[in-house]
Amino acid sequence: MSDSTDDGVDGTSTSWVSSWTWRVLTTFAASLLGIGVATYLTLVHFSSTVVLSCPGSGKVFNCEEVTTSAQSYFLHIPVAVLGLAFFVTMLVLSFPRAWHSTNRLIAPTRLLASAVGMVFVFYLVYAELFEIKAICFWCTSVHILTFIVFIAVVTGWDEATSAWYAWEDDA
Repeated sequence: MSDSTDDGVDGTSTSWVSSWTWRVLTTFAASLLGIGVATYLTLVHFSSTVVLSCPGSGKVFNCEEVTTSAQSYFLHIPVAVLGLAFFVTMLVLSFPRAWHSTNRLIAPTRLLASAVGMVFVFYLVYAELFEIKAICFWCTSVHILTFIVFIAVVTGWDEATSAWYAWEDDA
């Protein structure tokens, strides 16, 4: 059985394995991990039976303080739900077909979504440090995963748009 999936944009055969570049793999893996953490935080938010497991419950490192603060909502929506929606969106936009698509909306949408995610991370880190005065390890992991996605997307712009130019050359 061949690992070839279809013809590439330039008419050559593309390998399923070769389409998983480090940026595709990084955004995909970080999005999967983000879905896991955001799902856990969402379950904790909505369920009284799911206990928030957080190392350290002191003054500085206190997940419960952060996840139950006024800043844990944005426009009356729990931040955990927004994080889950962000990572599900990024996962869909991180499949190899999306990374190498000739559709001119996908790469800019991925870039915009990751940039909005980073702006939101900056707001949340500010809120943790200066308003809540406590840090949540789970939230920090989401911030780091969002940063990883952002870096991969920004540095992968040429990779993400190369199919556009190959398609134009063939036209």
